[in-house]
Amino acid sequence: MGKNEPVNAYINRDKRHLISQAGMYLDETTLRMECLHGCFNALTIWTIFLLCLIGCTSNETPQIETKDNTIKPGDSGPVVYRLKWLYNTSVAGEIWAQESGIFKAHGLTVKLREGGPEQDAIKDLELGRAHFGVASADQVIRAAAKGAHVVVLAQIFQVNPLQWIYAKDGRAIVKPQDLKGLCVGVTYGGNDESILSALLRMYKIGPDDLELYAVHYDFNPFWKGEVELWPIYRNTQGIILQKKMAQTGKQAGFFNPGTFGIRFVANSLITSKKVYTEQPQLVRVFTEAVLEGWRDAMDPELELKVAEAIHRFDPETPIPIIQQQLAETRALVVPESPRAIGTIDTKAWKQTADILITQGLISQEVDITSLLVGPLR
Repeated sequence: MGKNEPVNAYINRDKRHLISQAGMYLDETTLRMECLHGCFNALTIWTIFLLCLIGCTSNETPQIETKDNTIKPGDSGPVVYRLKWLYNTSVAGEIWAQESGIFKAHGLTVKLREGGPEQDAIKDLELGRAHFGVASADQVIRAAAKGAHVVVLAQIFQVNPLQWIYAKDGRAIVKPQDLKGLCVGVTYGGNDESILSALLRMYKIGPDDLELYAVHYDFNPFWKGEVELWPIYRNTQGIILQKKMAQTGKQAGFFNPGTFGIRFVANSLITSKKVYTEQPQLVRVFTEAVLEGWRDAMDPELELKVAEAIHRFDPETPIPIIQQQLAETRALVVPESPRAIGTIDTKAWKQTADILITQGLISQEVDITSLLVGPLR
């Protein structure tokens, strides 16, 4: 049937064919029943096929370790790793570990899965749909407060990348008090709301001292100057917006709450207590591979190769922009010693928990120490 051919024309055409073949008259009702019967049979066949396909591909939580507590290439199924967000420079270490063969060198076959607003790494761990995941401290603490059984193996970002961008244009925001009288964008229900609220409380800035604007995905209020500070991730969106502002003759400034004592932990490597206790060898090897991937990805000498690898996952971002993003990410991930990448900042985790309690986002205290297990040695 042609794309725009009426259904009745199709029925009439098929009816003539049947008459010529059978030498008998088929009324319209009979023919419609024949067509429906054929469609039903086709649908049944496709349904059976899809069920078989799902049954063959749904096993994504295989036993990774062998009986002798070792991992050997080809002995087991893939390790499923749920990321926190979409593919971009914030997952540089994981992408590099995959593309450079680090995972493979550790005897691992890893299936990277993008995160996003509709994905939840902790939920996937709890349901056995992933072995490892990436989550921020507030996600982990909130989940633990509700009874989730997860542990933290490493802290990837030492400095939270969430900051506020603004156009300098003669304005300098060098201290929290400089926010007074300005319109500040905030994502209600997001990390930036918690961070900004904690900052305002710490510096005794009242809600009437500034104007808050509920941000969405539309940047126009910022471009028009209606909102003076806009929440962004410094190492990804920040680079792109900074370049666009420069093209219009504006100089970008960044307001970082971390500079003023708000330590709200971002991306960390997590797993379930079940995997942690039942597959310690897998946990040790996987954690080592992820951290090795991040150490290499943050090496300035490998910057171009890492950018090219990220570009294969994020083709919409040009490689030169990714290189700039990597340079900014380096300042957020690498502590004083590159070998210490992944170090867990216990004090920052406790401060994050205190912020959540103060703001009523969790109803009970969480034993932070029991969550921060760190890498197995």
